[in-house]
Amino acid sequence: MTFDQHDYLIITLNFTVLKQERRQRKMNVKMEKTPIYLKAITLRDISDISSIKDDTKKDMIIILRVTPLAQKDVEELRKVIEELYSYVQSSGGDIARLGEERVVVTPPSVKIWRGAYDLK
Repeated sequence: MTFDQHDYLIITLNFTVLKQERRQRKMNVKMEKTPIYLKAITLRDISDISSIKDDTKKDMIIILRVTPLAQKDVEELRKVIEELYSYVQSSGGDIARLGEERVVVTPPSVKIWRGAYDLK
């Protein structure tokens, strides 16, 4: 039996596919073991933005209670929400209002269903 270049190529391709499948299985196991945390924060002033950004970088879902800042300074609340909106959109995350008192901020791995499209 002869071993030619064609056989070598097939063996190499099969080995490469097996390595990729093994790597994918390891990634899936890691992804399944990594929990996504939900954190509730009361937004009191503009200095809270940095910790919110850090938490979304850590793949946390953040629920912000905005009432204290709204009662203190509506204009500052508007600036904070605009900055968070810009940041979340640029990072691929999502942001939405939850009623009158809360806002939810999600990392790129989590999307907010708004009812305008079908889940698939």
